[in-house]
Amino acid sequence: MITILHRYKRLGIALALGVSTLSAQAESVDSYPSESVTMIVGWTAGGPADGVGRMVAAEMGKHLGQAVVVDNKAGAGGNIGSVAAARAKPNGYTIMLATVASHGLNAALYDDIGYDPIKDFAPIGLVSASPSTMLVPLNSPFKTVQDYVDQAKANPGKLTYGSGGVGSSQHLAGASFKTRTGIDILHVPYKSTAPALTDVMAGRIDMIITTGAMAPIASGKVRPLAITSESRIAALPDVPTFDEAGVKGFYMKSWYGLVAPAGTPEPILLKLNEALTKALQNPELRQKFVDLGSVPAEPMSIDAYWDMVQNGMVEAAELVRISGAKAEK
Repeated sequence: MITILHRYKRLGIALALGVSTLSAQAESVDSYPSESVTMIVGWTAGGPADGVGRMVAAEMGKHLGQAVVVDNKAGAGGNIGSVAAARAKPNGYTIMLATVASHGLNAALYDDIGYDPIKDFAPIGLVSASPSTMLVPLNSPFKTVQDYVDQAKANPGKLTYGSGGVGSSQHLAGASFKTRTGIDILHVPYKSTAPALTDVMAGRIDMIITTGAMAPIASGKVRPLAITSESRIAALPDVPTFDEAGVKGFYMKSWYGLVAPAGTPEPILLKLNEALTKALQNPELRQKFVDLGSVPAEPMSIDAYWDMVQNGMVEAAELVRISGAKAEK
């Protein structure tokens, strides 16, 4: 009898603890966020990803009632930041700016990226999408894509293209461009996009194919030759598509989104999705994206966003296969 009473007593304590835990979790979700939220960006300050992250973080903070602070963890094509985010506590206080690299290209480029893009993360929402632009120095002799291709064919291995690192979208774009045109050009990887753009503007690198091209174009130090989209964009109405420039079927859109560590409670994910949706409805923020040559996302559920990411991973793997690119060891 005493043993049975002890068992019931232990069961009662366990049930009480379970109810208490659930109550605490509910209270935690209801009060979220009660402190600042960290947004990990897997790229250095000053590059396209960092700029997008900071714009969105500032606006989301207004709707969350707490600051969203960008934490740059650059390296390995975004993998360092992704691993850090995947291992963070799933409590909503660490989120990450996901990209076509972290949740697409890298899994096909690297033998081991240290995380699973789907299993180790939970969806928040899409931020924006944008095509890449082929840029050459303003004093470059190349006025068209064909000028560059002709020179590359006449001088194999002599012309260069820069990127924000091995496995970056610029690396993949350049490698795909090589494959599609049958030219031999040298890849020059940098630690991030910003120094690569600096060297293009200074004429030390012959070309880069990148997002975030509007600022260097506006500086008057680079010349845009073509964009990787099916049609021209409003921000660059005079710049042809690669189709128009003679490189058929060269389409490549980079995207930015937000993710959280796997296991983050769904009510928190929905709060973050709501804050992101409200942020992207701000006309001033939307115009900033347009000015950058990007298309800000329309409202999207977390499930629809996750479907997009998973479908995009298949397309990214095919892009890597076609390009023949592989992360250097």
